[in-house]
Amino acid sequence: MEVSAACIKELREQCGAGIMDCRAALVKTEGDMEKALELLREQGFAKAAKKADRTTEQGLVEAYIHCGGRIGAMVEVNCETDFVARTDEFKELAHNIAMQVAAMNPAYISEEDIPADMCEEDRAELDVNSVCLLKQAYIKDPSLTINDIIVNNIAKMGENIKVSRIARFDLSE
Repeated sequence: MEVSAACIKELREQCGAGIMDCRAALVKTEGDMEKALELLREQGFAKAAKKADRTTEQGLVEAYIHCGGRIGAMVEVNCETDFVARTDEFKELAHNIAMQVAAMNPAYISEEDIPADMCEEDRAELDVNSVCLLKQAYIKDPSLTINDIIVNNIAKMGENIKVSRIARFDLSE
């Protein structure tokens, strides 16, 4: 099956994958844009899983101050190389995660960060999807989680990415 350049371009704009990856996905799904997008998303998760053990010693600290200056957030987002940390895509990812922290006030980065010594009753009452940053619905696209956004960026950038620390400040608290 022949795939048009316009279709490849459209798919690439939606997911950020490489030209050849988009073309291959469209060929495999016989031109079905939705199926191709889902296929690329699955491939992104596979790529991210392969990179999960790589060390992330570079990165940046991003701050976001909400309008009015009453709420702010800081995040440390790490990657493997300084080259990736300086890209606009990585900076945008860090900024969006800081904005998420300011808006949604997660208490933990992931489920593994929930204290083990927390009593069973308190632990059972926790809504993991709201208190863990990686499980939260992304404020810009609620159909995705923060973990999905990070995985998509891992597939796009070709490096492991981790959120190491978060902090949120609110004058009303």
